[in-house]
Amino acid sequence: MGSNYYLSKLSVISICLLSNAFSDAKASLRVAKIFSDNMVLQQGALVPVWGVSDPEKKVTAEFAGQKVVVTSDERGKWKLNLKPMEVNADPKVFKVSTEKETVSFNNVVVGEVWFSGGQSNMGYNSGSMAGRLELAKTLVSKADYPNIRFRKVTDRNSPEPKEDLGGGSWFVCNSNSVKSFSAVGFIYARRLHSVLKVPVGVIDCSWGGTPIEPYIPVEAFTGHPTLEKLSDYAKTGNHDAIKKMKGGTYVRSDAWLAGAIYNGRIAPVAPYSVRGFIWYQAESNCGTGEDPRDYSHKMRALIRGWRAVWGNDDLPFYYVQLPQWNSYAWTYAREEQRQALDVPKTGMAVTVDLDFNNDIHPPNKIDVGERLALYPLKNEYKFPMTASGPMFESVQTKAESIVVKFTNTVEGLVVGKSKVGEVNESKNDTLFGFELVDKEGVWHPANASIKDGSVVVSKSGLNNPKAVRYACHPVAPQGRQWNLYNKFKNKAWLPASPFCSDWSLMEYDPSKNPMPK
Repeated sequence: MGSNYYLSKLSVISICLLSNAFSDAKASLRVAKIFSDNMVLQQGALVPVWGVSDPEKKVTAEFAGQKVVVTSDERGKWKLNLKPMEVNADPKVFKVSTEKETVSFNNVVVGEVWFSGGQSNMGYNSGSMAGRLELAKTLVSKADYPNIRFRKVTDRNSPEPKEDLGGGSWFVCNSNSVKSFSAVGFIYARRLHSVLKVPVGVIDCSWGGTPIEPYIPVEAFTGHPTLEKLSDYAKTGNHDAIKKMKGGTYVRSDAWLAGAIYNGRIAPVAPYSVRGFIWYQAESNCGTGEDPRDYSHKMRALIRGWRAVWGNDDLPFYYVQLPQWNSYAWTYAREEQRQALDVPKTGMAVTVDLDFNNDIHPPNKIDVGERLALYPLKNEYKFPMTASGPMFESVQTKAESIVVKFTNTVEGLVVGKSKVGEVNESKNDTLFGFELVDKEGVWHPANASIKDGSVVVSKSGLNNPKAVRYACHPVAPQGRQWNLYNKFKNKAWLPASPFCSDWSLMEYDPSKNPMPK
């Protein structure tokens, strides 16, 4: 398809005008397909409801004692807002009607709604997780939660924003249905539900094997040269230029182009009222031939763009930092992800410590979902808890060592091991993963120890080190019982994020991650 994907917009739009219910003035009453039986509506916020009917007709929505009436426009489009509602776990009927027709949605509750996105590790389903982890098998077998609801969005990409989804519906979480849904989404919802005691819904738009660019609204590709070039090249079909540019990707299909998945999967859902967003992606921005540089700018555009289309700059955005993997580029992608924390109301779940570090799809989504859930529990729901592990703050360079200071130390730093369902503090154990660089620019494995809430890093015979880094080795060790970076945490047992005190000493070399031939 290539350039025809964007250059043949007139014919595409013509087809859409014929087939899209929202563009058909003769359509009968329809409500946007994101609404269905079993849905969760967001508490404490305006709840937009929209659809299409006969032109210039009164449309009435009734739910939980509210009755709102609007008149459709000359094309039959209508939109209304339900007033903010309190939590309600008692299922009710949601009705939308005209003089001639009524559409009813059953088993509707009010609680917390989160929107999730990303690629295959977000889409990795609970059934697959249960097939590989005993604890997950138990959790899935007991996953009968009438007030946890899910909605999968599986529509294809589109050259223009779609006005409605092609189909699909909400479903209730049980031990069978949960197997097909995002494991991260399930664990995240399960934790919120268990703590808040309210209905929780998750809408997932993830698509395996896709980069970040197609999830970003086209209008958000501004403010940075990389963003502007990506948008321009996508519009002109210049895939070769996208491959070669800094921060580029190897465009494998039209679904990889700027805005393509947003148009098909996200535009038809917004502005369905949500509490916030969760995100797990970056693998396809640092795979074979992909250049992870400027990923932080893409993340900022994604966050800015989603908040804009939902009409709320305060919606929180929590995301997963990539785990270990034997890839040169992943080290740089993790740092780009860390840099995006400068966006307000964001948080990052660090996973570099988790086991299965030789698996592109690590099955332990339990810790991933649990760690993500800590952020809203602390920030939105105001529970007194720690959400983040140690984050690099500053260094003090001495003649024979570097002292590293961190934020989020939570009463101190610890050395120990942890994996699914267990922790094991080892006070006298060794901290792995720290390196010092000499005046020639060569990095050396170094000794590291915790002292007075900081980490002292040194190496015998190396004086006046220029910088320190942690968990930045380009190739992750495989076949270990414990992950190399499993031991450095705070007292909330949350891991430290990888860092380098001077990234100018770690220039990215594209030749080490070449395009496929």
